[in-house]
Amino acid sequence: MNNMILSGLILGAGFGIALERAGFGSPGKLTAQFRLTDWSVFKVMFTAIVFAAVGLMVLEKVGLVAADELFVPPAFLGAAALGGALVGAGFAIGGYCPGTSVVGLMSGRLDAAIFLGGLLLGTWAFAWAFPSVEPLTVLGEYLGADTLPDAFHISDLLVNAIMIAAAVAIYILGGHMEKHSACGPVTAEQAVNGFTANPS
Repeated sequence: MNNMILSGLILGAGFGIALERAGFGSPGKLTAQFRLTDWSVFKVMFTAIVFAAVGLMVLEKVGLVAADELFVPPAFLGAAALGGALVGAGFAIGGYCPGTSVVGLMSGRLDAAIFLGGLLLGTWAFAWAFPSVEPLTVLGEYLGADTLPDAFHISDLLVNAIMIAAAVAIYILGGHMEKHSACGPVTAEQAVNGFTANPS
């Protein structure tokens, strides 16, 4: 088996197990982020983004990664905003994102299977309608730059420092809001056991 495929399978399996043990296969825990009572999803994703950004910067500085060999897609700001709003709405309503729905399915959750079915149906519908909606996928292209350092004419070190500060602020704010919410954050045990938020 190709080493890249094997490493992908191993890392993917490990990532899925970690998500499941953290309770990210439960829509109850995931949608608690939108109610601002459990900031786990935001903390995990923001930490991953900061870790990747800082790690990439370090690898560039030590010469292990060449910046000019990295592909940076064009910045379509309008399309990103529209797509982000649609994904956020789907996440809040359905209780899953594409990755966590697979985790939920592997945990035996029926709602995750339904969500994945809807995801596949939506993918097919998008492919079918693509000629008509293609202009939306390139909406609001920003021609000035494709990265934050280039757009704001600042160093990548400063951008990463700002991101780290923002992550610390989010941890503090999220922790404060979790402590003062009526139900508090959803524990991994509650999520695995099928926690359901009480709307009252």
